[in-house]
Amino acid sequence: MKDLFAKDMEALHARSLDRHLREITSAQGPEVEIGDRRSLINFSSNDYLGLANEPRLRDAATAAINEFGVGAGASRLISGTQSPHLSLERALAQWKQTEAALCFSSGYAAALGTIPTLVAKNDVVLLDKLCHASLIDGAKLSGAVLRVFPHNHLRKLESHLEWAQREYPGHRVLIVTESVFSMDGDRAPLRELVELKKRFGALLMLDEAHAVGVIGSNGRGLAAAENVSEEVDVQMGTLSKALGSSGGYICGSRTLIDWLINRARSFIYSTAPPPATAAAALAAVDFLASPSGEERRLLLWERIKLMQQLLPRAGAKGEDITARSAIFPWIVGDEKTALDLAAVLQSEGFLVPAVRYPTVAKGAARLRITVTATHKAAQIRELCKAIKRLSAIV
Repeated sequence: MKDLFAKDMEALHARSLDRHLREITSAQGPEVEIGDRRSLINFSSNDYLGLANEPRLRDAATAAINEFGVGAGASRLISGTQSPHLSLERALAQWKQTEAALCFSSGYAAALGTIPTLVAKNDVVLLDKLCHASLIDGAKLSGAVLRVFPHNHLRKLESHLEWAQREYPGHRVLIVTESVFSMDGDRAPLRELVELKKRFGALLMLDEAHAVGVIGSNGRGLAAAENVSEEVDVQMGTLSKALGSSGGYICGSRTLIDWLINRARSFIYSTAPPPATAAAALAAVDFLASPSGEERRLLLWERIKLMQQLLPRAGAKGEDITARSAIFPWIVGDEKTALDLAAVLQSEGFLVPAVRYPTVAKGAARLRITVTATHKAAQIRELCKAIKRLSAIV
């Protein structure tokens, strides 16, 4: 048994596609310690607002542990729904300006539970090619007919909608996309997507994972920034990136949330998230909705603009970088080269991950750089200088 996967692992290694866990021996932050206690400037985290180690979140989690204990004990529909869960869901709905919200143990669980609840056999899911794996897996699990359209390609999506209307009349059509795409950092053309979904009578599901906390007033996301929240049928997000806690959520109509409570299997058959994580996420929502939270978000955008100004052209493709989010892909192409560059940066004191297939397409390996509000301007300058030196060898 121990040798069962040895050849498979050797094949991955030969293609520079094998992965390994990296031990972090400190809290998340602009600087972290790795297993050998060496300090690195951290440009790998999705903790965009620096809330993962924020005292107000820690205090909220500690208070919840003192009152409610560590574990929820059961699924939400048995006895696991505790006051912090409901308080968080009410706050999320108010913050996102929807009728209701429902929290899941992870963003992955939210996608996996929601899409099969919305559509079934002979319904149609139209998915952007660069959607996250959780959305892809949820679409496949639903049993619906799945069509993928090229990334942000509105004309092809329109063609798919015409096809779905013709071939599957009377059945549901669900468009699934993201606000900010996690590997490229670009945005969906949301207003145009809303127009298409309205014209064809489709549903629209929007994953705001990398937009929440970053885009829009008080970090409410792209739907709020584009003033189309009421036209987005399903708003999905995560509590584990800019909000600094853990879990995922769905925001939408009261009837949608009631339907998920009754049918979303990843919700029904999972033990409830620990009350402490819900309390920490609630503290994050309250912070974002405050003037101090908006100040932190604006500081993040100062750091993003500095990175845009200083970062060399985006890798071997020589593309100009336009800051649309806190994510900066530095495209390399070759998988081994990307690993080598990440290793060199680490030797110089920077933690920047090499992202490879299947997370991105074959031959599209990259360094994925993320900026946070807690990065110092000097740290961003140092990273950009190091990358500029490396760009000569790519």
